[in-house]
Amino acid sequence: MGTDAEDRIDGPLARLIGVMVLGGFMALLDATIVNVGIGTLARHFDAPLDTVEWTASAYMLTLAAAIPVSGWAVDRFGGRTVWLAGLALFTAGSLLCALAWSAGALIAFRVVQGVGGGLMEPTMLTVLARAAGPRRAGRLMAVMSVPMTLGPILGPVAGGLINEYLPWRWMFLVNLPVGALAIALALRAVPGGVPDGTARRPFDVVGVLLLSPGSVAVMYGLSQAATAGFGAPRVIAGLVLGALLLLGYVAHALRPSVAPLVDLRLLALRPYAASVAVMTLVGGVLFALLFLIPLYYQQVRGHGVLAAGLLLVPQGVGAFFGMPIAGRLSDRIGARALVPAGGMILALTSLAYTQAGTDASLVWLGVCSFVGGLGLGFIGAPTMASVYRSVPAESTPSATGTLYVLNQIGAALGITVVTLLLQHRISGGASPAEAFGTAFWWMVAASAALLLAGFALPGRPGGATAIGSAVAEESSRAPEGAESR
Repeated sequence: MGTDAEDRIDGPLARLIGVMVLGGFMALLDATIVNVGIGTLARHFDAPLDTVEWTASAYMLTLAAAIPVSGWAVDRFGGRTVWLAGLALFTAGSLLCALAWSAGALIAFRVVQGVGGGLMEPTMLTVLARAAGPRRAGRLMAVMSVPMTLGPILGPVAGGLINEYLPWRWMFLVNLPVGALAIALALRAVPGGVPDGTARRPFDVVGVLLLSPGSVAVMYGLSQAATAGFGAPRVIAGLVLGALLLLGYVAHALRPSVAPLVDLRLLALRPYAASVAVMTLVGGVLFALLFLIPLYYQQVRGHGVLAAGLLLVPQGVGAFFGMPIAGRLSDRIGARALVPAGGMILALTSLAYTQAGTDASLVWLGVCSFVGGLGLGFIGAPTMASVYRSVPAESTPSATGTLYVLNQIGAALGITVVTLLLQHRISGGASPAEAFGTAFWWMVAASAALLLAGFALPGRPGGATAIGSAVAEESSRAPEGAESR
C-alpha cells in the first residue's frame, strides 16, 4: 500500500497537467465558440446557413476520423511528439481560419483544426494516465474533468462576447497566443520517447480504412438526423454505411493474427466495458444539456445568445466544485458508490426543468443547474478514473481511443434525440415551453439510465492491481505475431 504522500499529485505531475490542460482546454473552448458564431459567419460570407454550419460539422467529423489513429501514433512516436503535432496543427489551422476568404476556405481550414484536435484530446488523457498511474487516477481525472466540462460550457459565453464586441476573426485569433505558449511549455514539461515495454504495433491499414470512415459516417448520419429525421435518405445512407464499416472493423479487430488500431478485446473486461458504457451515456446527457438549456432560455424565455450562455455558467461552477471532491473520494471508495448518486442528482435537477415553463424563477433554475453540475462531477471523474484503473499502462492508448469514439457518438445521439423531440412536439402544435418540457423528460430518463449503469462500475479501487493483471493475462493470449511485428 502506498502512503498518502505517494498518492498526491506532486510537482512534476502538476506541471505536466497544467501544460496539457492549456492546449486541451483551447480545443474544447474553440469548438463551442465557433458553434455560437455560425450566424455571424453566414452574414459575413453571405452564405446559406446550411453551408456555414459545415464549419462545425467538418471539425466534428475530422475529429472523429483522427481519434482512432492517435493511440497507435503515441505508441509509435511517443506522447510528446504526437501532442506537439496536434498542437501545431490546431494552432496553424486557427491562423488559417482567421485568414479565410470564403466559407469554403473556412470549412477546409476547420478540417486542419479537426486533425489537430483529434490528435490532442486522446493523447492528453493517455500521457497523463500513464504518468499518474492507477493509484492517483481519481485525483487526476478530477483535475482533468474540469476543463473538459468547463470548455463546452464557457464556449458559448466567450463566443457571445466575441460576436458582440469583436470581429469574427477573433474566434480563431484567440487561439494563437495560447497555442504558442502551450507548444513552448510542452517542449519542457511533456516527457519524450516511448515508455519501456511498449509494443511497436504495425500500422493497422485495414483498421483505419474501416474504423475512421465508419465513425465519421455514423456521426454524419446522427448530425443530419437532428434536422432531417431518421427517415431522410442521407441519414439512412450515413448510418447504414457507418454500421457496416464498424461491423467490418469488429470482425477485423477480433481476428487472432491482428494487432488492431483499437483493441476491442478490452471490452471483454467487465470493469472497463461498464466504464466505457457510462461515459457513452455521459456524452449523450452532457451535450444534450449543453444544447437544451441555452436554447430553452433563448426560445422560451426570450434571452439573447450571450445571456443564455451566462445562464449556463452555474452548471460549470457546480462541476468545478463537484469533480475534485468526487475524484478524491473515488480513489478511496470507487465509482460504484458515486456515479448512482450523481445520476440521481442529475435526474432530479432535470425534473425541475420539465416544470420550468415560461415563468420559473431564473434564480431557482440557476440553483438547479449548479446542483446538476455537482451531479455531473460525481459521474465524470470517478468513471474516467475507473477506465484507467481497469487496463494496464500499455493498453491506455487503445482504451482511450475506444472511449473517445463512443463518447462522441453518444454526444451526437443525445443532441439528435432531443432535437427530434422538440421538432416533433412543435410540429404537432405544442408550445415551445411544452416541447422543451418533453425534451427535459428525456433527460430525466437518460439520467436514470446513468444511475442504473453506475451499479455495474468497479467498487473500491483496491482491486486495480488484480484488474490490471487480468487484462495483462487476457492480452498475453494474443498471438506473438500480433504483438511483435
